[in-house]
Amino acid sequence: MSTDLPTRRAAARRRRGRAFIATFTAVVGVLAVLGLAGAAAGGVQGPRVTAVQVDPNAAATASGARLIVTMNQSLHPVKATQVTVSPAADFTVDTSGRGMGVRFTLPLHDDTEYTVRFTGVTGLGGGPSASVTERFRTPKLHVYLLQRGTTGDRILRTDLEGTDPQPVFRAAHIEDFRATSSHLAVSTLDAHGKAALVVTDLAGKHQRDLPLPGDGTISTLQSADRGELIGYTYSDANLGSPGARESRLYIASLKDAAAHTKPTPVAGAGKEQRVADWRFVPDSDSILVLTYDGRIALRSATGGDSADLGSGNAIDGIARGSSQAVVERADGMVVIDLTDGSPHPLQTARLTDRARDVPGAMGVVVPLPGKAGGSLRPYTVLDVAGGSGAGQGVAEGTTVYRVAADGAATPVFDVPPTDAIMQVCASPSGQYAAIAVAPGMTANPYDDYLLPMPEKVITHVVELADAREVHAFTGFGVSWCQVPPPVGQ
Repeated sequence: MSTDLPTRRAAARRRRGRAFIATFTAVVGVLAVLGLAGAAAGGVQGPRVTAVQVDPNAAATASGARLIVTMNQSLHPVKATQVTVSPAADFTVDTSGRGMGVRFTLPLHDDTEYTVRFTGVTGLGGGPSASVTERFRTPKLHVYLLQRGTTGDRILRTDLEGTDPQPVFRAAHIEDFRATSSHLAVSTLDAHGKAALVVTDLAGKHQRDLPLPGDGTISTLQSADRGELIGYTYSDANLGSPGARESRLYIASLKDAAAHTKPTPVAGAGKEQRVADWRFVPDSDSILVLTYDGRIALRSATGGDSADLGSGNAIDGIARGSSQAVVERADGMVVIDLTDGSPHPLQTARLTDRARDVPGAMGVVVPLPGKAGGSLRPYTVLDVAGGSGAGQGVAEGTTVYRVAADGAATPVFDVPPTDAIMQVCASPSGQYAAIAVAPGMTANPYDDYLLPMPEKVITHVVELADAREVHAFTGFGVSWCQVPPPVGQ
């Protein structure tokens, strides 16, 4: 064997090694150049969007919905002045790491395209700023309403045009119901007058009963805007017995389908525990309560101290997204700031030409969403000359006004003197009003329910911007309503 063979093999291996090193060095150099070019390009472009999260359905039905934009690098804090929302909506802004978010403090209008634009967005690593524009469209609203009938009662789900209404729950006797973001809570009575509180999903399925405090009746069923909480007042069936509970306030959670925990009593600091009226306070764990002795208090739903806010005859409402409660007192209507308990008179409503106050006797005031949302107010005009004295006479009809924060009043709906308004409710965003009307009251008797209503009730949905009637439904208790119709309205 030749001694040159090992030498040639070694030389070949050396050549291959040198070639590999040269190739590897070239590849590394190219990658480095590409990396530098990419970094330079990234620096030229500024931060870029990698993901967007938004729930348009939640944004149209409840406050607190968020648009979250995730970028490819950590960001300097984004200020509210760098964000515009069109159409205009109330919002707050926050930044965390690579994410920047907009939180809508009130529900948005339905069936509307929203544009959110961020400007001057910069990364912590330096480089130029970027602008980001995101768009989403809210869906059309759907509502639930209650129809009572001689052969049984039902809850319907429908859009605002009334197309293809779907029955989602039926029972022989439905007193009332409330809708949360995920559930229906339905108050029923059986043939023997025994009360039940039935919970389903929004399609009326997965039915279950919530435990009640005892063998009695419930009333003033209400739901919180968030948290899947409901509340009601409860009275024992044997009210004449010692220790029987009357009009006691309880709350319950609808979250856990398997839970059978008893409802939680909401107790006050005073001796009087019977509740005449109450409301969930939006975006808080507080409850505003009017007791039988005419005292108004702010209580915690989770226990704790109770703050006395003075006297009152009725609670008209608390607007979504605000801490302003409209309360009726013996000396007139006041607005109580629930953050500090300070009251001030309700703004006088004046016709849009500012020439005079709105005429007539004012009904229940419905605050509109937001701190500057104004209110809806029905006014019934009386022909005093046709009556026996001041303030008495023949009704000439009722007009519902939208009253701005400065008192400017615009009529949005008229009711003839033959009809009666049973309830006025505002949609979550304040875009619409639902006005429940009992037509022909002289030939429209009340039923014999614990929450009595005329046998025929029509709910008119009106768009407040132009006073246009969208649709009229047979039934009442549209799911926008946070409280039942007032008894004896």
